[in-house]
Amino acid sequence: MPTRPAQVLPLLGPVSNPGLVDSVTRRISEAVRLGLMAPGEQLPSEGVLAGHLGVSTVTLREALAGLREQGLVETRRGRRGGSFICEPGAPSVVELSGRLAAMSATELRDLGDECFAIAGACAWLAARRSAAVNVQRMRSFSGELERETKLAARARANSRFWIELALASQSERLTRAAVRLQAITGELVWLPKAAPLDNGVVARALAAIADAVEAEDEVLARARAEAEIDLMTRWLVSTHLHLTRRS
Repeated sequence: MPTRPAQVLPLLGPVSNPGLVDSVTRRISEAVRLGLMAPGEQLPSEGVLAGHLGVSTVTLREALAGLREQGLVETRRGRRGGSFICEPGAPSVVELSGRLAAMSATELRDLGDECFAIAGACAWLAARRSAAVNVQRMRSFSGELERETKLAARARANSRFWIELALASQSERLTRAAVRLQAITGELVWLPKAAPLDNGVVARALAAIADAVEAEDEVLARARAEAEIDLMTRWLVSTHLHLTRRS
Protein backbone atom coordinates (compact mmCIF):
# COMPACT_ATOMS: atom_id res chain seq x y z
CA MET A 1 0.00 0.00 0.00
CA PRO A 2 2.47 2.67 -1.16
CA THR A 3 2.08 6.40 -0.72
CA ARG A 4 1.64 8.23 -4.04
CA PRO A 5 4.75 10.24 -5.08
CA ALA A 6 2.91 13.56 -4.83
CA GLN A 7 1.92 12.68 -1.25
CA VAL A 8 5.52 11.91 -0.39
CA LEU A 9 6.77 15.46 -1.05
CA PRO A 10 5.62 16.89 2.31
CA LEU A 11 7.40 14.01 4.04
CA LEU A 12 10.71 14.78 2.38
CA GLY A 13 10.94 18.51 3.08
CA PRO A 14 13.74 20.78 1.84
CA VAL A 15 17.29 19.49 2.12
CA SER A 16 19.44 21.12 4.79
CA ASN A 17 22.22 22.03 2.37
CA PRO A 18 20.89 22.75 -1.14
CA GLY A 19 24.42 22.74 -2.56
CA LEU A 20 25.00 19.07 -1.86
CA VAL A 21 23.84 16.67 -4.56
CA ASP A 22 24.42 13.84 -2.09
CA SER A 23 21.76 15.27 0.25
CA VAL A 24 19.14 15.16 -2.49
CA THR A 25 20.23 11.69 -3.61
CA ARG A 26 20.05 10.39 -0.06
CA ARG A 27 16.64 11.95 0.61
CA ILE A 28 15.03 10.32 -2.44
CA SER A 29 16.89 7.04 -1.93
CA GLU A 30 15.57 6.80 1.63
CA ALA A 31 12.01 7.36 0.44
CA VAL A 32 12.37 4.54 -2.09
CA ARG A 33 13.98 2.11 0.36
CA LEU A 34 11.33 2.87 3.00
CA GLY A 35 8.64 1.97 0.47
CA LEU A 36 7.13 5.45 0.36
CA MET A 37 7.33 5.21 -3.42
CA ALA A 38 6.68 1.90 -5.14
CA PRO A 39 8.46 0.40 -8.16
CA GLY A 40 7.00 1.67 -11.43
CA GLU A 41 5.63 4.90 -9.97
CA GLN A 42 6.65 8.18 -11.57
CA LEU A 43 8.45 10.94 -9.70
CA PRO A 44 6.96 14.43 -9.91
CA SER A 45 8.34 16.63 -12.68
CA GLU A 46 11.84 17.98 -12.21
CA GLY A 47 10.54 21.49 -11.62
CA VAL A 48 8.06 20.40 -8.95
CA LEU A 49 10.49 18.09 -7.17
CA ALA A 50 13.39 20.57 -7.29
CA GLY A 51 11.15 23.35 -5.99
CA HIS A 52 9.92 21.27 -3.09
CA LEU A 53 13.41 20.16 -2.10
CA GLY A 54 14.67 23.73 -2.39
CA VAL A 55 17.37 22.98 -4.96
CA SER A 56 18.07 23.95 -8.55
CA THR A 57 17.03 21.66 -11.40
CA VAL A 58 20.74 21.24 -12.19
CA THR A 59 21.34 19.83 -8.69
CA LEU A 60 18.29 17.59 -8.99
CA ARG A 61 19.42 16.24 -12.36
CA GLU A 62 22.81 15.36 -10.89
CA ALA A 63 21.06 13.61 -8.02
CA LEU A 64 18.83 11.68 -10.44
CA ALA A 65 21.95 10.60 -12.33
CA GLY A 66 23.31 9.18 -9.07
CA LEU A 67 20.02 7.39 -8.38
CA ARG A 68 20.14 5.87 -11.87
CA GLU A 69 23.64 4.56 -11.12
CA GLN A 70 22.26 2.99 -7.93
CA GLY A 71 19.48 1.35 -9.92
CA LEU A 72 16.77 3.15 -7.94
CA VAL A 73 15.47 5.36 -10.75
CA GLU A 74 14.92 4.81 -14.46
CA THR A 75 14.50 7.74 -16.85
CA ARG A 76 12.36 7.25 -19.94
CA ARG A 77 12.16 9.57 -22.93
CA GLY A 78 9.20 10.51 -25.11
CA ARG A 79 5.64 11.71 -24.53
CA ARG A 80 5.15 9.37 -21.60
CA GLY A 81 8.65 9.80 -20.32
CA GLY A 82 9.94 10.87 -16.94
CA SER A 83 11.75 9.38 -13.97
CA PHE A 84 10.31 6.16 -12.56
CA ILE A 85 11.03 4.24 -9.37
CA CYS A 86 12.84 0.89 -9.65
CA GLU A 87 12.77 -2.02 -7.23
CA PRO A 88 15.54 -1.44 -4.65
CA GLY A 89 18.02 -4.24 -4.18
CA ALA A 90 18.04 -6.28 -1.00
CA PRO A 91 20.18 -4.69 1.73
CA SER A 92 23.50 -6.38 2.39
CA VAL A 93 23.60 -8.06 5.79
CA VAL A 94 27.35 -7.45 5.89
CA GLU A 95 26.88 -3.74 5.18
CA LEU A 96 24.07 -3.39 7.74
CA SER A 97 26.12 -5.25 10.34
CA GLY A 98 29.02 -2.90 9.68
CA ARG A 99 26.76 0.14 10.12
CA LEU A 100 25.43 -1.14 13.43
CA ALA A 101 28.87 -2.13 14.71
CA ALA A 102 30.23 1.34 13.83
CA MET A 103 27.67 3.03 16.07
CA SER A 104 28.38 3.25 19.79
CA ALA A 105 26.02 1.90 22.44
CA THR A 106 25.61 5.45 23.73
CA GLU A 107 24.68 6.68 20.25
CA LEU A 108 22.13 3.87 19.86
CA ARG A 109 20.54 4.63 23.22
CA ASP A 110 20.35 8.32 22.33
CA LEU A 111 18.77 7.43 19.01
CA GLY A 112 16.34 5.18 20.85
CA ASP A 113 15.42 8.05 23.17
CA GLU A 114 14.51 10.18 20.16
CA CYS A 115 12.47 7.36 18.59
CA PHE A 116 10.75 6.81 21.96
CA ALA A 117 9.74 10.47 22.21
CA ILE A 118 8.57 10.75 18.60
CA ALA A 119 6.63 7.46 18.57
CA GLY A 120 4.97 8.21 21.89
CA ALA A 121 3.85 11.67 20.79
CA CYS A 122 2.61 10.31 17.45
CA ALA A 123 0.59 7.56 19.13
CA TRP A 124 -0.96 10.00 21.60
CA LEU A 125 -1.99 12.44 18.88
CA ALA A 126 -3.09 9.68 16.49
CA ALA A 127 -5.54 8.40 19.11
CA ARG A 128 -7.07 11.88 19.10
CA ARG A 129 -6.88 12.77 15.43
CA SER A 130 -6.59 9.70 13.21
CA ALA A 131 -9.07 8.79 10.50
CA ALA A 132 -10.35 5.27 9.81
CA VAL A 133 -8.09 5.04 6.75
CA ASN A 134 -5.00 5.54 8.95
CA VAL A 135 -5.96 2.64 11.19
CA GLN A 136 -6.71 0.51 8.14
CA ARG A 137 -3.29 1.23 6.67
CA MET A 138 -1.53 0.56 9.99
CA ARG A 139 -3.23 -2.84 10.20
CA SER A 140 -2.28 -3.50 6.57
CA PHE A 141 1.40 -2.89 7.33
CA SER A 142 1.38 -4.97 10.52
CA GLY A 143 -0.22 -7.77 8.50
CA GLU A 144 2.46 -7.48 5.82
CA LEU A 145 5.15 -7.67 8.49
CA GLU A 146 3.71 -10.92 9.83
CA ARG A 147 3.54 -12.52 6.37
CA GLU A 148 6.86 -11.38 4.87
CA THR A 149 9.92 -13.63 4.97
CA LYS A 150 12.62 -11.37 3.49
CA LEU A 151 14.59 -8.81 5.49
CA ALA A 152 13.92 -5.91 3.10
CA ALA A 153 10.16 -6.55 2.97
CA ARG A 154 9.91 -6.85 6.76
CA ALA A 155 11.91 -3.67 7.22
CA ARG A 156 9.67 -1.74 4.80
CA ALA A 157 6.44 -3.00 6.40
CA ASN A 158 7.66 -2.14 9.89
CA SER A 159 8.90 1.30 8.86
CA ARG A 160 5.69 2.05 6.99
CA PHE A 161 3.67 1.25 10.11
CA TRP A 162 5.56 3.84 12.17
CA ILE A 163 5.38 6.42 9.40
CA GLU A 164 1.63 5.82 9.04
CA LEU A 165 1.24 6.26 12.81
CA ALA A 166 3.03 9.60 12.42
CA LEU A 167 0.78 10.56 9.51
CA ALA A 168 -2.22 9.74 11.70
CA SER A 169 -0.96 12.30 14.24
CA GLN A 170 -1.52 14.97 11.56
CA SER A 171 1.77 16.62 12.53
CA GLU A 172 4.06 17.35 9.58
CA ARG A 173 7.09 17.88 11.81
CA LEU A 174 6.58 14.62 13.69
CA THR A 175 6.06 12.76 10.42
CA ARG A 176 9.28 14.10 8.93
CA ALA A 177 11.09 13.09 12.11
CA ALA A 178 9.60 9.59 11.89
CA VAL A 179 10.75 9.24 8.27
CA ARG A 180 14.27 10.38 9.19
CA LEU A 181 14.51 7.96 12.11
CA GLN A 182 13.17 5.02 10.13
CA ALA A 183 15.75 5.73 7.43
CA ILE A 184 18.42 5.18 10.11
CA THR A 185 16.99 2.26 12.07
CA GLY A 186 14.42 0.63 9.79
CA GLU A 187 16.67 -2.03 8.26
CA LEU A 188 18.99 -2.48 11.24
CA VAL A 189 16.33 -3.94 13.53
CA TRP A 190 15.77 -6.87 11.17
CA LEU A 191 19.36 -8.06 11.00
CA PRO A 192 19.46 -11.88 11.33
CA LYS A 193 22.06 -11.65 14.07
CA ALA A 194 22.22 -12.88 17.66
CA ALA A 195 18.57 -13.51 18.65
CA PRO A 196 16.62 -11.97 15.72
CA LEU A 197 13.30 -10.27 16.35
CA ASP A 198 10.23 -12.46 15.83
CA ASN A 199 8.26 -10.71 13.10
CA GLY A 200 5.01 -12.33 14.26
CA VAL A 201 5.42 -11.01 17.80
CA VAL A 202 6.34 -7.54 16.54
CA ALA A 203 3.43 -7.53 14.06
CA ARG A 204 0.95 -8.34 16.83
CA ALA A 205 2.41 -5.58 19.00
CA LEU A 206 1.95 -3.10 16.14
CA ALA A 207 -1.63 -4.29 15.61
CA ALA A 208 -2.26 -3.66 19.32
CA ILE A 209 -1.06 -0.06 18.88
CA ALA A 210 -3.52 0.33 15.99
CA ASP A 211 -6.29 -1.06 18.23
CA ALA A 212 -5.56 1.55 20.90
CA VAL A 213 -5.52 4.32 18.30
CA GLU A 214 -8.86 3.15 16.93
CA ALA A 215 -10.29 3.06 20.47
CA GLU A 216 -9.11 6.67 20.92
CA ASP A 217 -7.22 5.63 24.05
CA GLU A 218 -4.31 8.10 24.09
CA VAL A 219 -2.66 6.68 27.21
CA LEU A 220 -2.72 3.06 26.01
CA ALA A 221 -1.62 3.95 22.48
CA ARG A 222 1.33 5.90 23.80
CA ALA A 223 2.31 3.21 26.31
CA ARG A 224 2.22 0.47 23.67
CA ALA A 225 4.21 2.50 21.15
CA GLU A 226 6.84 3.43 23.73
CA ALA A 227 7.12 -0.19 24.91
CA GLU A 228 7.76 -1.40 21.37
CA ILE A 229 10.39 1.26 20.70
CA ASP A 230 12.07 0.41 24.01
CA LEU A 231 12.23 -3.26 22.98
CA MET A 232 13.74 -2.39 19.59
CA THR A 233 16.30 -0.06 21.17
CA ARG A 234 17.40 -2.72 23.64
CA TRP A 235 17.68 -5.22 20.77
CA LEU A 236 19.85 -2.83 18.74
CA VAL A 237 22.19 -2.21 21.67
CA SER A 238 22.40 -5.93 22.46
CA THR A 239 23.12 -6.82 18.82
CA HIS A 240 25.71 -4.03 18.56
CA LEU A 241 27.53 -5.47 21.60
CA HIS A 242 27.32 -8.96 20.10
CA LEU A 243 28.87 -7.74 16.85
CA THR A 244 31.65 -5.72 18.47
CA ARG A 245 32.61 -8.50 20.91
CA ARG A 246 33.15 -10.88 17.99
CA SER A 247 35.39 -8.45 16.05
